[in-house]
Amino acid sequence: MLAGSLVFVALGIVFLVAHSTVTMTVAGALVVPFFGFCSVSIVQRLLRHGRPELVLDDAGVDHARLGRFGWDEIAAVRIREQRVRNTSQRFIELVLHDPDAYLARAPKLVRSTASMNARLGFGPANMTTNTLPVPPEAILDAMRRHHPALVVEH
Repeated sequence: MLAGSLVFVALGIVFLVAHSTVTMTVAGALVVPFFGFCSVSIVQRLLRHGRPELVLDDAGVDHARLGRFGWDEIAAVRIREQRVRNTSQRFIELVLHDPDAYLARAPKLVRSTASMNARLGFGPANMTTNTLPVPPEAILDAMRRHHPALVVEH
C-alpha cells in the first residue's frame, strides 16, 4: 500500500509540473495531498514498533490515533457504517459526554476532521475497524467486560 501511495504522489507531482492541461493540473492538486496523507498514515502505522492500535483496560480506552479515554468520559459506544458506492467502512464510535473537552486535547488530525465527521453525522471519536485484528462486535464485548455499565447503542 505504501508503494502504491508513493507512486500516485509521484504521478500527481508529474501532473502538476507538466501543466499540460487544466485537468491534469487539477488531478495533480487532488492526488498529491490525498495520497501524501495516505503515505504518512501508513508510515506511522509501520513505525509504531509493535504498539497495539487499541488497548482496553479497567481505566478506559487507549487508541493509537485518538488517544486515551477514561470510561467516565464515554456515554455510549456504537458500531457505525459509512457506505460509499459499492464499499462500506465500519467504525466504532465513542459517544462522549463532552466532545468539546475531548477536541481541546485531541490530536491535530482528529481536530481537523471533526467538522467533516459532524457533517456526516459522526462524533469526533471514531475508530476504524478494518485495521483491528477482531470484528467490532468482539471489541464492544471486551469493552463491556472492562466496564459492565457501558451503554452499547444499536
